[in-house]
Amino acid sequence: MKAFLLTAVFAAIAGLSGCDRSSQSFSLPQGNVEQGEQVFVKYQCLSCHMMAGYESDTENLPDAMETPIALGGQVSRVRTYPELVTSVIHPSHRLAKGYEAESGQSVMPSFNDVMTVTELVNLVYFLESHYELEPYPRTEYMSPR
Repeated sequence: MKAFLLTAVFAAIAGLSGCDRSSQSFSLPQGNVEQGEQVFVKYQCLSCHMMAGYESDTENLPDAMETPIALGGQVSRVRTYPELVTSVIHPSHRLAKGYEAESGQSVMPSFNDVMTVTELVNLVYFLESHYELEPYPRTEYMSPR
């Protein structure tokens, strides 16, 4: 019985070791920033988001948010490629505070059935290019002399 249990445990470990679900194994093809900008405009992302250098036309957009969510700019932590992809394809994964619907889901609509994978890749490359890691403030220490 002991040998059977040990064999079953090793088989389970061996089976699970082949299932790498880490973000390091996640990869999409190279995107195009200029085409990503076109996707950003095509899907009217500025109706719910704001980004430096882009004018929001919320008056002419029927579903515009009263307080848009900022994209890009200086951030204290790198926005990784997988995080940005996840934010587009599953916006309820991590909600911005105050932007959840009554259902507890994101107010961002799903674009999964209308946006192509190529559009997604280009959009993410475009978004990624607008984030800048803010310098870490170094603490000045006195010399131990």
